[in-house]
Parts: sequence; structure tokens; C-alpha cells
Amino acid sequence: MKITGIRTFLMQVGQPDPSNWASDHRPGGATSKQFGGTRNWLFLKIDTDEGITGIGECSGWPRVVETAIHDLAPLLIGEDPAHIERLWQKMHITMMGHGMLGTVGGGAMTGIDMALWDIKGKALGVPVWMLLGGKVRDRIPIYSHANTPERALALKARGIKAIKCGGVADPVRKVAALRDAVGDDMDIAIDLHGPPWLTPADACRLVRALEPYELMWVEDPIAPENFDGYRRIRDAAHVPLAAGERSATIFGERELIEKELVDVIQPDTGRAGGITQMKKIAAMAEAHHIQMAPHSGSLGPVAEYAALHLLAAIPNALILERLDDDWDGRRQTIVPHPQQVDGLIAVPDGPGLGCDIDEEFVSRFPSGGNVSVPQAAGAYNPGTDKEHVYVQTRVARRSYFNR
Repeated sequence: MKITGIRTFLMQVGQPDPSNWASDHRPGGATSKQFGGTRNWLFLKIDTDEGITGIGECSGWPRVVETAIHDLAPLLIGEDPAHIERLWQKMHITMMGHGMLGTVGGGAMTGIDMALWDIKGKALGVPVWMLLGGKVRDRIPIYSHANTPERALALKARGIKAIKCGGVADPVRKVAALRDAVGDDMDIAIDLHGPPWLTPADACRLVRALEPYELMWVEDPIAPENFDGYRRIRDAAHVPLAAGERSATIFGERELIEKELVDVIQPDTGRAGGITQMKKIAAMAEAHHIQMAPHSGSLGPVAEYAALHLLAAIPNALILERLDDDWDGRRQTIVPHPQQVDGLIAVPDGPGLGCDIDEEFVSRFPSGGNVSVPQAAGAYNPGTDKEHVYVQTRVARRSYFNR
């Protein structure tokens, strides 16, 4: 079998309601004010001379990633798609000439790698999880996003047993309100993903304040480059930490894992380097008793399928992020749409990934842009929101940490 071509499918995706997204938002403001109407999903298909086509998904700046895919395509055409590891290494060393691999290169390699696993599964007539060693579990638990008690209770009524809120504007009060609403029988996590990032000193103080709520984890409390800061937080508080969505490959996740700076590693299924890398990251994490919870907050449904196969096959799978109601078009993009029952999704059983996109539906939503300046209500110190700083020390500390 030989690869004959690679096709890409880029679409502009409808934005979720702000109350359904784990981030600070402007009260009463339109969703487009926060996201800029710029969320994109990028899918690709790899064709072969035997009529088998594999599908994948890429994230990490999709409009730019699409260009990277077409730049890589000549390296792959004429190759046997069965040799996934060799092709991954070939792509990796090719891009190293441009500098250390980031999420754009990682995103391009992810979609290609995902499609190669899909081809192999289809050629052998087995699901991808079978190629990864078989199933450890038949159903995958999920968590969704909730920033208000009303949203959390609606999710609880649907059988979802874990939620994540977000934002740095008023985190302790937000978590307290959610805990009061849902009680003790629902897990809560919080994502402190800025803007702006907390300094390590502020993150230590905040995470200590969150200790009484017995959170599932505190995610991205500081800027992702600050590994030493994670050690300070771990020494200051007894709360599980989670991070890793902004890095690609085992090399990007290595320090978080080997220094045991987190309890939960969160590689993004669309930009971490593909199923090949995700499996290796999971094994590295297992050796350090670290759990795996892939990031999926802004991804499309093909990457979700890939995550289901991976989580079915690894022992240290914790939970999958899922926003099944973020946009009505999600269900029309994928065939079949995963069925969620009581906060669990059944592992797919079809050959390969077991899914396809509706190409005609995707074509109705051409991309119009893919960048926006994040806007989050109250996240910046008063009067500084136009400065757009990356990291900021909290002022009015007495009121911020004791709300």
C-alpha cells in the first residue's frame, strides 16, 4: 500500500455559550467578544492506492497548521502508511531545521499520525485500541464545563459526575458556589489559564485557599514555561495539579512528568504529536504514577474519537474533557456522533478510528480567521486590561484571596 495524497478540510466553528465554557466571560456579553469568532477545526484525509482512506484532526493554530500539512505532503506520498513510527521520525527530523518543534509542527504531525493509525486499523479490520494493546475499559468517563451553579446542576441532571470551571477573576468564590450547588458527589476542577497568568507566589496562595474544596485538580495555575514555579506550588499546597496542553511530544511533556510537577498530564489530542506520541506520554506518566486526562476543550470530534481509543488502552486514563453541547454543528460534522450516557462514552468498535466527517457540511463553514485577543471579565487588575500582559501579580490582595 502506498500513500497517494493528503487532503485538508478547514472549517470555522460556531462558538459556545459563555456560560458553558470554563473561562471568565463578560456578563451579558456575546460569545464572539470573548473568542472573536475565530475557532477553527482542521481535519485531513490520507488517500492510498488500495482505496483505504485515513482521517485525522489537527489543532495548534489550524490555519497555519494546514499550510504545514501541505508542506509535509511530498515527504509522505509514495510511502507505505503501515510504517507509522518511521514516518513520524521522518517528519520530525524534517521540521527540526526550522527550530525546536512547537504546536504548529506538532499539530500537523498529529493529524497525519492519527490518519495513519486509522488506515492501519481499517487495513487489518480492527479498532485502533486493539493496535494499542487492547482494551483496559469499555467506557470512558467525561467531564464538562460549568461556570455557574445552574449549568453545573443541569449537567448533574444529565448524569455527568465531573465539571471544570475556569478563570482567574474570582476563582475561590466560583468554586465555593459550585460546591454548595452540587454537593460532595460531583468532582470539580478549575482551570486558571489566564489571561493573565498568576505569579508563582500568587498561585501558591490561591491553591492553598482552594484546598478545602477537595478539587479533582487545579489546572495551569502559572505560565506553562515556569517549571520551577510548579515545584513551589506543590510544596505549598496539597491539591492535585494538572498541565501539559500547550506542549507537543514526549520532549515537551518530559519535564512535567520526570520532575513529577503534576498529578495529571493533559496533552492535547490535536497537537501533542499524534496517537504515537500520546501512547508514549502515557507510558512515561505511568512510570511516575501520573494520570492522563487529554485536553479537548476546543477540539473537534475526530480528535475526540482518537482520545477514546487511547484512553481505552492505557492503564492510567483518568477522564476525558468533553463539550458535547458547545455547538449544534458538532453532531453534524461527525458520523457517527459518540453516544454519551450518564457521563460515560462507549469505546468505538469499528475498524480504525470508526468515524468520518460530513465533507459537504464542513464545506459550508469556510474559515475567516484564526486569531483573537483574549478578553476575560475581571481577569486583569483594574485599569490594565488594555496592556495585555502575560503574567501579572494580584493587587488588592486582601479582597482577592479572601472573598
